[in-house]
Amino acid sequence: MGKVMVLGAGPAGVSAALYARRGGAEVMVIHKGLKSGALGKAELIENYYGLETPVSGAELERRGIEGARALGVEFVEDELVELAYGDDFKSFKAKSPQAEYTADAVIIAAGASRKTVSLPGIKEFEGHGVSYCATCDAFFYRGRIVAVLGAGEYALHEAEALLPHAAKVYLFTNGEEPEAEKIPAGVEVCRERLASLQGGDRVEKAVFEGGRELPLDGLFIALGTAGSTELARKMGVMLENGSLKADEHGATNVPGIFAAGDCTGGLLQIAKAVYQGAEAGLGAVKYLRGKS
Repeated sequence: MGKVMVLGAGPAGVSAALYARRGGAEVMVIHKGLKSGALGKAELIENYYGLETPVSGAELERRGIEGARALGVEFVEDELVELAYGDDFKSFKAKSPQAEYTADAVIIAAGASRKTVSLPGIKEFEGHGVSYCATCDAFFYRGRIVAVLGAGEYALHEAEALLPHAAKVYLFTNGEEPEAEKIPAGVEVCRERLASLQGGDRVEKAVFEGGRELPLDGLFIALGTAGSTELARKMGVMLENGSLKADEHGATNVPGIFAAGDCTGGLLQIAKAVYQGAEAGLGAVKYLRGKS
């Protein structure tokens, strides 16, 4: 039938994996580590169907994952930095700093992105010098001065995507030390804390807390790790109020990509995530059957 890649091991992701696997697909779940999501950090889950007494979020997460493993679902712990089409433009591939994974359909269930930045100029210049996808927009900054805001592997990946196009690439770590031991050649690290972006119709300069100013044509936001929204943006998935837009069966506007759980917005509850995961899993199976 084909392979389904599920991004996220929370209630939505595991539910999607169960239904896709029972539908006959080979299923791989890629996650950032147990207890990294909202469920794993919850102290107690109570008043939930099937639970006579409260259990910790970590325990409920463990039970769900073990149930999926028993059906043959594969779980891989890794941090993804990119989602793209495969070489045939019919399949998909996901990349981490260490590996590459391929599948015939993708279910994004990596939760809601909760790490944001609130600085003067960020919101005002979105689409006018502030971007969230280097792969998408690097071409528009040919010969320009750009920066990536972030200090992790995801930020470094975005900086590398900009190097072949931009005249100068900075990495704004905002007071943090870069996570990578080796910074790509051509990327200049700036450890000062960013205070604001300034300009007219577009970004013209970055201003740091000490008052220093730096000419700048574009800023790419890549804080923390690549969440559902960031990965989806790179594939052209439509957003609605900052969340992934999916129909009642979990299908996005991009054929073969489905979404479920907190990343779709609305009620952030386990029951809703499990339901949406089931719909997305069934939707992915139906999609694969249509391809064969």
